[in-house]
Amino acid sequence: MYNNPTAPMAAGVGSAALAMTGAGQVFWLALAAFAMLALGLAIKRIVPVRAQKP
Repeated sequence: MYNNPTAPMAAGVGSAALAMTGAGQVFWLALAAFAMLALGLAIKRIVPVRAQKP
């Protein structure tokens, strides 16, 4: 895993090919949308909820 550079090189070549064709724009937009959703859910989980007064 750590000594075999095939997988990282293949990932780099694949992402470079997507970037060169312009098809990667959809991928990066989807990745950014997922990251923003995860960030929002993480902040919602951290922020304390106000107690409802009876």
